[in-house]
Amino acid sequence: MKKVISICLSLLLLLSSTGITYAQHFCGEHEMMAKVTLGQEVLSCGMAMTHDDGCADESTEEHGCCDNKYTQVDVDDNFADVSFDVQLDPVFVASFVSIFVLKETTSFKKEHDYFKDYSPPPLEEDFCVLYDTFLI
Repeated sequence: MKKVISICLSLLLLLSSTGITYAQHFCGEHEMMAKVTLGQEVLSCGMAMTHDDGCADESTEEHGCCDNKYTQVDVDDNFADVSFDVQLDPVFVASFVSIFVLKETTSFKKEHDYFKDYSPPPLEEDFCVLYDTFLI
């Protein structure tokens, strides 16, 4: 459960820092269009209103009945920036490549016969009887 919450919070932080915005276009009191955008994109319902004042630039003027509403998640810039300083050991890199990439392994003998041909000298006296020490 902790992993799921951590992933959700990190995605929320990522999405809020990229500037993703939920934009809605209202004509009067009715929502005509909704869109997820990067930044604040101007939405239009395509309704052209004519004015009798003789305005030459009708397309850029906002109409009184239409309104755009933007919802954006804002975060503080106080979150901890993490910087990674990666220093790779050459021995580690060489062993990693040889084992996982090239799949070369060295096989070691499981049994070591160091004293195979050696026989110990015979005992002259029994030390346990000599010193009267017996393991119980």
